Amino acid sequence: MAAPPRPVVANAAGEIVDVPGLRAAARAGRDVFPIDPDELVPLPDASRLMFLPGRTPLAFAKPVDPPEALDGALAVAAFLPPGWTSFSLSACRREADAPLLPLFAYTAVCWYRGGFCVPARRIDDDSKHDPESFSASEIEKRVAELCERLPENRLAAHFGARCALEWGCPNAQNLFLGRWEAPIAVSRSCNATCLGCISEQPEGTVPSPQQRLEFLPSVEEILELALPHLERAPRAMISFGQGCEGEPLLQAALIERAIRAIRARTSRGTLHLNTNASRPAAVARLADAGLDSIRVSTNSARPEAYAPYYRPRGYGFADVVESLRVASRHGLWSSLNYLSFPGVTDRVDEAEALLGLVRETGVRMIQWRNLNVDPDWYVDVLGSDTSSPRLGMRTLLERVRSQLPELRFGYFNPPAEDWDDRR
Repeated sequence: MAAPPRPVVANAAGEIVDVPGLRAAARAGRDVFPIDPDELVPLPDASRLMFLPGRTPLAFAKPVDPPEALDGALAVAAFLPPGWTSFSLSACRREADAPLLPLFAYTAVCWYRGGFCVPARRIDDDSKHDPESFSASEIEKRVAELCERLPENRLAAHFGARCALEWGCPNAQNLFLGRWEAPIAVSRSCNATCLGCISEQPEGTVPSPQQRLEFLPSVEEILELALPHLERAPRAMISFGQGCEGEPLLQAALIERAIRAIRARTSRGTLHLNTNASRPAAVARLADAGLDSIRVSTNSARPEAYAPYYRPRGYGFADVVESLRVASRHGLWSSLNYLSFPGVTDRVDEAEALLGLVRETGVRMIQWRNLNVDPDWYVDVLGSDTSSPRLGMRTLLERVRSQLPELRFGYFNPPAEDWDDRR
């Protein structure tokens, strides 16, 4: 019989070590519990181990005992690569002077059977975001070539210098490598103030990993990038709505003109929109113009959990639901960008609301993406809006799969040629 999973901590010398004689703990919401060995997988390649400043790790002497704080040590978490869904978070005690954590997802990590392990599942095995799929030297070369060819195109400069080279955005890198999904950003503003927004954060909170687009592109600038990509790239997709911008539906008229101009020139490739779905009428106009697919981001299928995180301005959760209905009526491939957080996403009431939302709106796919946010910050903001029992993320995935067998699971936006590929 294998020894139980052991805690992984950072010691006073800054070394990451395991702690013999104790059982590793994990967290979901405010609940702390021993890690379930059946949920563990070896730490995926390209994961990162992170120190959690101002946070003391928790562990168990026995599974039935309360967790104990490992004073003198620093908590450690794993940040998983794209395609992996976390089942539980790093268990720790937040000290009074602890800073807000940067915008990452803080998966529990332990030592088990001779190696680092995490409670997680690979939800999408598409390799297009794997680090080995990208050559830094080739990307630099292609950025220089395209920007030299299109010296007046502000989108090319933005996606090159910032997104592809500075921030390492895989979609931006795809644009220059001439393959797969490539981005088009259009919006300088947003009608939500999301807690975990990666392009704009209030002073005194956390740093923004990216900077928001500072200009309004022209249709001509969009076409200069979109048309060659759609006409030549394998599994070609152009996506409006990126992490480096606000809400694209606020520029629906520009997107509509661009889509009509694209489709007047080529029928090849997939035209896609990543959005908060705040404007159903705009979704309908874009669908009529030739939009193929839509991905709607939400942290919850319940309005009482949605509003504290998104903090919408001028719209509500009912508009999000109506946009999904509109997408279904217009025949769009629709996905939920479901920002998953153990202890919130896997509650019984949330699971039932999710099942109801999918059935009501005809959503075709759930992208089970980890919510990048300080766990304590998120739980504090949501408050105690539910006392519903926790299923656990693994059980939630199994329940949704069993009740909605036609619903696709994934992590990335599929091009049209992959829509019938059930996973």
